[in-house]
Amino acid sequence: MAVKRDYYEILGIDRNASPDEVKRAFRKLAKEHHPDRNHKEGSAERFKEVNEAYEVLSDEGKRSAYDRFGHAGAESQDFGGFNGFGFSGFGDIFDAFFGASAEAEAAPRAGSDIHARVKLSFEEAALGCEKEITINRIERCERCNGSRSEPGSETSVCSDCGGRGRVQRVQQSLFGRFANIVTCPRCNGEGRTVKNPCTQCRGQGKERKRHTLKVNIPAGIDNGNAIRLNGEGDAGDRGAPPGHLYVNAEISPHPHFTREGFDIYYEQDINFAQAALGCELKIPTLYGDEKLKIPAGTQTGTVFKLKNKGIRRLQRSSYGDQLVNVKLVTPEKLNKEQKKLLEELEKSFNKGSKNKK
Repeated sequence: MAVKRDYYEILGIDRNASPDEVKRAFRKLAKEHHPDRNHKEGSAERFKEVNEAYEVLSDEGKRSAYDRFGHAGAESQDFGGFNGFGFSGFGDIFDAFFGASAEAEAAPRAGSDIHARVKLSFEEAALGCEKEITINRIERCERCNGSRSEPGSETSVCSDCGGRGRVQRVQQSLFGRFANIVTCPRCNGEGRTVKNPCTQCRGQGKERKRHTLKVNIPAGIDNGNAIRLNGEGDAGDRGAPPGHLYVNAEISPHPHFTREGFDIYYEQDINFAQAALGCELKIPTLYGDEKLKIPAGTQTGTVFKLKNKGIRRLQRSSYGDQLVNVKLVTPEKLNKEQKKLLEELEKSFNKGSKNKK
């Protein structure tokens, strides 16, 4: 006959361990050696041994008898349990394996987040605006106000779960009897049953509806940025708050401006005379025309900066710049007068040059 191991040794605790320390040690070992999780040889026997030790050490009377008389004292206290596994009731097993998930399942759940898109022009994104969007979302039923019952009728406590929203399922296996806690199928976790379901939502308490709302678009928003509207998502369960609405920006390109961060790039054509002699030009910006002085001798590709004429930085008072890239344009066709003038100009350039014709 095999000699039984010391229960304190099995749980890895001191003989003066408190009840909480006993429970913590049991939970850890039960999870570690549960046959559904640990398929190594001997795990089932180890699991049985852990349960047997916990059954004794968690009971004040059995523990006292065990401390005085050893295994014989514990057995005299009518130790045995279910199928030799040594646990009475299912409370601690549930707590060790299913407690957290069961509580989460029955708890109120916030509504789901939803996403929408808003199309913006380049100017609307840069300067900010107000847009109206329409979304589909799950809302509390207006007729029954989420109660699921036809107005004037009452709900009753679910007879299957007693209002808890959860039921216990016990299964017999090779290793003994195990239990799981699941959402009550009769009331779908609500804890109450409906006698006369609402005719509008068919007893669901919620319905999908189209909803139109206004969205304030902040100045400086860019492609891919999202605006979060708290509480504008799907309705929650059991009185929980609704989810959020995320509005993603889609910005149309501009025919003349391009954006890099908060700076704007603009390309300005100039002719040879303007580049050589210098000039003053009117440059379009998001905020109206601005004068830009082009100095004499400007080369193609030169970039000029219009400070603070770019896009406002999100949630800040500062602005980016507008960068003007000057491009020298060569005329494709010349009239006789223009051609004569350019020929005379070329001759003047060639005077004193080594490359005279």
